[in-house]
Amino acid sequence: MDSGRVVWRRLGFGGTLLATLFACASLTPSLLPRTWLYQGVMGAVTGILGYAVGASAGALGRALIPYRPPRRWRRIAWRVLIGGCLALAAVALWYSYDWQRDLRPLMGMDTRITWFPPLILAVTVLLFTTSLAISRLVRLGGRKLITWLDRFVPVLVGQTVGVFVIGFLVAVFANDVLFSGFVARMSDVSSVTNEGTHPGVRRPASANLAGGPGSLVTWESLGREGRRFAAGAATPARLAAFSGRPAAEPIRVYVGLDSTTSPQAQAALAVRELERTGAFGRPVLAVLGTTGTGWVDQHIADTLEYMYNGRSALVALQYSYLPSWVSFLVDRDKAAATGRALFEAVRARWERLPPAGRPLLLLSGESLGSYELEQAVRDLDDLVARADGAMFVGPPNANPIWHHLTTAREPGSPVWRPVYDGGRTARFAQHPGDLSRPPGPWPHPRVVYLQNDSDPVVWWTPDLIYRRPAWLEGVRGPGVNPQMNWFPLVTFWQVLVDMTAALSVPPGHGHRYGANIVDGWAAVAAPPGWSAADTGRLRALFSGS
Repeated sequence: MDSGRVVWRRLGFGGTLLATLFACASLTPSLLPRTWLYQGVMGAVTGILGYAVGASAGALGRALIPYRPPRRWRRIAWRVLIGGCLALAAVALWYSYDWQRDLRPLMGMDTRITWFPPLILAVTVLLFTTSLAISRLVRLGGRKLITWLDRFVPVLVGQTVGVFVIGFLVAVFANDVLFSGFVARMSDVSSVTNEGTHPGVRRPASANLAGGPGSLVTWESLGREGRRFAAGAATPARLAAFSGRPAAEPIRVYVGLDSTTSPQAQAALAVRELERTGAFGRPVLAVLGTTGTGWVDQHIADTLEYMYNGRSALVALQYSYLPSWVSFLVDRDKAAATGRALFEAVRARWERLPPAGRPLLLLSGESLGSYELEQAVRDLDDLVARADGAMFVGPPNANPIWHHLTTAREPGSPVWRPVYDGGRTARFAQHPGDLSRPPGPWPHPRVVYLQNDSDPVVWWTPDLIYRRPAWLEGVRGPGVNPQMNWFPLVTFWQVLVDMTAALSVPPGHGHRYGANIVDGWAAVAAPPGWSAADTGRLRALFSGS
């Protein structure tokens, strides 16, 4: 009975106040619209964080100032606090409804969300209560341990050891049980998924495609996304219909995670496959980065095939089964190693060709795929010295070259559309017109970064916990809600949750880039005779598909 009273006793004053403030702050607008479930989970998480901060501050205050107000004053203060918190929560839910209603039409989303506020409140209260009960049980266990230790050692020693042991056990449980178990479970599920095949995907009949006749890699070893990439090559008939000229059969090489034992072995196999297909005799050869599951953005691949009328070669490796957001947490080193192995192997073979007979060597990747290939070179100078151009789409904040170009941008240029070194090598774009700015020389090789100002993949970083981001300072990107604000800890979780909806919005918002990829490739590696009208026709073709 005593233990139950300890667990369920009245909430702390400071914890209740900050839990309410944090939860209400989580209802304020962020980069993208949110579902009621994600908002409820985020409200509970931020509420628990606020409670922890408030409870800690209250405990520190009581230790430093032992004065305790009379019971009557405390009762009045609690009544005022509860009334104020309920009123604040009601107002925040009301405004949250309006904020979401204003944001959704801008992104072509359903505005019928009348039932959102009660569901958000129910999920938040349920998860907050459950989390608080678990936290108090842990604290109760810590107190019991300290009381037992005090029988054998001095009080200060017992308290220190008790706090250390409880903290250690919680950390081990969170990392080695919860997180590791979650990753292991995700790996098992993803491994099974990787063995499947997308509906409508069939083994290619062309010897130019991975898994086809004569291929050095088996169709089964490509993995789910590798099979879609290989089978998704544009057909000569489709290419000829666009160009009005006879088209070649594109080359797509892909080596899955199950094909061999290491990134170096995968890369060596990919080069042999490129040699087999005659890829080094094509006008353009693109090394493509993949996301965690092995996915390649179809627009990145298709655009080059249409621009070069099929006389192109593409190569990519798979380094993980896991979804990209999980891979970002646990597989970044593997992504970097795979990118380096592939680029070094392809470039070494490319260098053996006579200079006049070498194809354009290009790099491209979306999201974690861009991180993979940025890690293959030292910096921007090394990139343009060793490749003929690059296009990176939706780069994560962890990308080293992107980070340098952004932080070293010219004064006056916003972080969401930075200008580095007068735009002489690298340029950043959300809309096609951005690529013509700043006016001035833009010699080849060129590097293009496509990044939407509302893409949480680009803007999420752990620094959001304690620092206001530059993209909320000064002039904001046109796609960023003017009512969005920064709150310590809260904005970190808001943008993290936004990542779950980053692909659920129309192209040009979130993490969807669509036909803008056409303009990026046209700026980096347009073939001879390619015109602005051709770019417009290809944009129209992809926008309608």
